[in-house]
Amino acid sequence: MTVTRRTLLGTLALSLSGLPFSVRAEDAWPSRLVRLISPYGPGGSNDISLRLLAEEFGRSLHQQFIVENKPGAGTRIANDTVAHAPGDGYTILYVAAPYATAEALFGKLTYERKDLQPVAMAVIAPLFLIISADAPFKTLPELIAYGKSKPDGLTFASPGAGSQPHLAGELLFRDAGVKGLNIPFRGDAASYTELLAGRVDATLTALPTALPYIQSGKFIVLGVASPERSALYPHAPTLREQGFPNVAAAGWYGFMAPSITPRAIVDKLQAEVLRALAEPAIKDKLTAQGLEVRAGTAAEFGQFIDNETKKWTGLIREAGLKANDDHREWK
Repeated sequence: MTVTRRTLLGTLALSLSGLPFSVRAEDAWPSRLVRLISPYGPGGSNDISLRLLAEEFGRSLHQQFIVENKPGAGTRIANDTVAHAPGDGYTILYVAAPYATAEALFGKLTYERKDLQPVAMAVIAPLFLIISADAPFKTLPELIAYGKSKPDGLTFASPGAGSQPHLAGELLFRDAGVKGLNIPFRGDAASYTELLAGRVDATLTALPTALPYIQSGKFIVLGVASPERSALYPHAPTLREQGFPNVAAAGWYGFMAPSITPRAIVDKLQAEVLRALAEPAIKDKLTAQGLEVRAGTAAEFGQFIDNETKKWTGLIREAGLKANDDHREWK
């Protein structure tokens, strides 16, 4: 067969149309709008911190990063959305702590852990025990005594089944020897509405959205569920100090991508997250929102998730804790 100049050039063009274009697409990421999926509704610490970071990513990478809120089902809706998204770097999950407890609490999921890969850890959200200033109790001992005086015990609001506030509340019920019902809502804002209306007794929450209510005198802080007092609100004693040594939990957030996302994109996003979190202005804004920067690489975040999963799965199984999407009670 005679090889003409046109045939040779066509063959060369075909040979350049595969991998090099793919590599260039990855190197050019992001070349269009990126969706950042939040597992909670607007207004909570997850949403607030993600919008702050999205704005910084957009400024640095010269592309639009938008936040999409997909609350519900203990963060499983958001997790599932990203687990089944294309692995092109344009759908990213801002994962929350219930990711590590979902399987233990709910059983078989619509996605598997292997469907998502860690990108970078971002922040920790210490949890504060909050009550309404109009409640008939004003201290933690009074709250527990009130719960023991009622046939049905205490009612706690949480921003979702399987969330850290949910589990920390369950630990408090258990340590205090009081009955309790944990009622999940789609985010902190709905929990606060119920608390202010007196339809629930208390909630465990991150500081950002609660702070205006605290400062206005509508909420009272009874303690913090951290091993040590938080610099974010040092007046709050730990629950351990008040006789509940096992009640230690915190919210946490970080970035994950579909497991099929190319390494080059994951590495670029990881570098951008770590860069943004190292910026003094970003740190200050997050601190002002009641969040502690806890930047970590993909490998570090993956190990952290493994440790959290092991810790909470053991506790959930030991306690015989199961959840549904409406409410949860200790067996």
